[in-house]
Amino acid sequence: MTSIEEVALSLFEEKHTESLKGFQLPPEQEKFTALPEQVWEEAEGQYRVVILAEETPVGFFLLHSTDRVKEYTDNPHAMLLTALSIDHRQQGKGYAKKAMQIVKEWVSLEFESCNEIVLAVNHRNIPAQNLYKQTGYHDTGRRKIGKLGEQFIFALPIR
Repeated sequence: MTSIEEVALSLFEEKHTESLKGFQLPPEQEKFTALPEQVWEEAEGQYRVVILAEETPVGFFLLHSTDRVKEYTDNPHAMLLTALSIDHRQQGKGYAKKAMQIVKEWVSLEFESCNEIVLAVNHRNIPAQNLYKQTGYHDTGRRKIGKLGEQFIFALPIR
């Protein structure tokens, strides 16, 4: 495994556009998430977050503070994480794990009122479940039916 020099999270900036539009995912992963350009349109209360390795975009996800969060938790101070992806050419280097390890601190600085991150992970997406469990998320016991079947609702307390 390649050692990770520096991984950081950043709100989307125009300078990230070209790299993000070039992201690729194999079909077996794409069914569980979305490429950045598929969720490109930013809406109020939705934030595009870029995972950077040495200032180069290697991953992406969305954070939501919209009414959509209410589908996953009763916590009015929670944010919903969706569309996590690592460019296929950058996978296996630990970027997703490092990003999920630092997301708690980053969110506490960027979104001071947020005290929890929630997400849905498909029951068949074992690698993603393992990633989230290894980085502090817990299964809330809630379930949601998505387009590919049952989804587990995970949460990460921020404070």
